[in-house]
Amino acid sequence: MRIVSLLPSATEILFALGAGDRVVGVTHECDFPAAAHWLPKVTANALEQGRSSDEIDRHVRASLHGGSSIYLLDHAQLDALAPDLIVTQELCDVCAVSYAEVSLAVKRMTYDARVISLDPHSLDDVLDTFTTVGRLVEAEGRAGELCREFRDGLDQLRRRAASMPRRRVLFLEWIDPPMNAGHWNPALLDAAGAEPMLGAPGRDARRITWEEIAVADPDVILAAPCGMDVEATKLELARIARRPEWRDLRAVREDAVCIIDGSQFFARPGPRLVEGARRFQEWLAARPLVC
Repeated sequence: MRIVSLLPSATEILFALGAGDRVVGVTHECDFPAAAHWLPKVTANALEQGRSSDEIDRHVRASLHGGSSIYLLDHAQLDALAPDLIVTQELCDVCAVSYAEVSLAVKRMTYDARVISLDPHSLDDVLDTFTTVGRLVEAEGRAGELCREFRDGLDQLRRRAASMPRRRVLFLEWIDPPMNAGHWNPALLDAAGAEPMLGAPGRDARRITWEEIAVADPDVILAAPCGMDVEATKLELARIARRPEWRDLRAVREDAVCIIDGSQFFARPGPRLVEGARRFQEWLAARPLVC
């Protein structure tokens, strides 16, 4: 079987299942595991790098409103790779090439390929994707192990959380404009021992106002924006540092802002979600509760 993965999370799942040797093409954002770096890329970003989160947000909204994509799909490369299976998603047109564009590309290919869409909204859904992909690549046994490892990791988080003070946490999936935590992330916070503020469990993240944030006045802010690493997140926080709405928040005044690589550990619904929650829990455990 020849597989093209159009999702970083799917690439991680395929390698975790032992099917990495069957992956023949990935996206330009597939950077884990290291072996994915060397595979042919079938996508590119239509937006130049280095823009602020506010500029990215305005560009994305304008592109989607105008019916265009923020990703470029290399149709010729996709066809040349002659995949039997293409793994994509319908969850978010901002996170990956749209399902509609992939379907159209497959119709134009000279080879027949099956397209499977992964669309998890919750932690249970994430586990279901492990099972689904495992079945497709005939790795049901390893998929079962991966599910058990994931559940065991969540159980370990919950056991440790039981002895920790419960903090009120605002998870920012985007910085400017601020967006709350959606889909599986509120459940991850809960497992880590936090009380999610303004979260949207099982639903799309949405834009929230500074007024809503001020009223919530969280004990802790977790800054882990989608698609950004730690250094990029630090730059974004520096850009809003002078805003009075930001400076007046309790978490900011008490230096209780945790930065974690959102691109790697929270935005991708794959095996490393538990690792992201574990890192956050360790950060919480290292900080005494300020009364």
